[in-house]
Amino acid sequence: MKRIAFAALMLVLAAGAAMSQETAPITEAEWELYSDRFVTEEGRVLDDANDDISHSEGQGYGMLLARIAGARDDFERIWSFTRRELLLRDDGLAAWKWEADQTPHVTDVNNASDGDILIAYALATAGQTWGDERLTASAATLAEAIGRHLVYEHEGRVMLRPGVAGFSGEEREDGPVVNPSYWVFEAFASFEALAPETDWQALAQGGLELVSSARFSDRQLPPDWLSIGSVFAPAQGFEAEFGYNALRIPLYLMRAGMGGAGLIDEMRRGMVDEDANLTLVDLATGTTKTALSDAGYRIIPAMAACVVDDAPIEPELLTFAPTVYYPSTLHLLALAHLRQQHAECLP
Repeated sequence: MKRIAFAALMLVLAAGAAMSQETAPITEAEWELYSDRFVTEEGRVLDDANDDISHSEGQGYGMLLARIAGARDDFERIWSFTRRELLLRDDGLAAWKWEADQTPHVTDVNNASDGDILIAYALATAGQTWGDERLTASAATLAEAIGRHLVYEHEGRVMLRPGVAGFSGEEREDGPVVNPSYWVFEAFASFEALAPETDWQALAQGGLELVSSARFSDRQLPPDWLSIGSVFAPAQGFEAEFGYNALRIPLYLMRAGMGGAGLIDEMRRGMVDEDANLTLVDLATGTTKTALSDAGYRIIPAMAACVVDDAPIEPELLTFAPTVYYPSTLHLLALAHLRQQHAECLP
């Protein structure tokens, strides 16, 4: 990815962050449906398909969606919980897992880099949107920690550790191991000014090269967990599948304006069944493991068809009705992007 493209992405993000409440691409009604269902009074985002735990990913998504919706009070509520309950590590990163019925509530102090990135990105764009230097400073502190502890070079590529512990070549026989879905591509441009000591452009390029190259079976899809040791291969100890992690990769690419029509279209064709459901795929055989009919999943390949071919989005996918945390989150992220960047596919 050339520097001019990265600079252009920064301008797009700045324009989106500066949008007023009146033009917010997530409506007040949609945000209320989401927050009433998944955000507690104390600002904890519930993963209701996973025993109502909270995690750094969910807190970051909640903050980002609240910022996009222009819901500043809710943003502050979610950020307050995140800062108080998860930002406990000495290295400045967030502990990833919090459980209400356990003491202490943090039950896994390791971080998850996608959660760290989402939190920092939400803070950065909120600081810009609301002119709040306090939020910008917090974003810079977290972005610096991400660059220092999670970004590294491997065989000429700049890579992202999924967590500080457990994924290196020293810790795993098939290491290093990465998770390609942890590259939240749209976030990296906003980190350039906040933490310039890290080459965020190179990190974005490294992730794009992984997604382009490390695709398996006749469906040509990336795995949730990838060994980048001697050869690219699905990581040992994880299902060799295009699963719940990897299905958000094309969404992230499209929101960042990256990947090109060819890659997006190949992934779209590989991930859908004949009924336009998004499918989880066994990458050893290319067979479908599960077909996902929730609108929050189906809108991802529909959005890809829009981006590639200007195909109109089916009307039923344009109405937000929360189901469970993860697809509901992806649904709002997709709707916001379509409204901002692809009005040609909307009624």
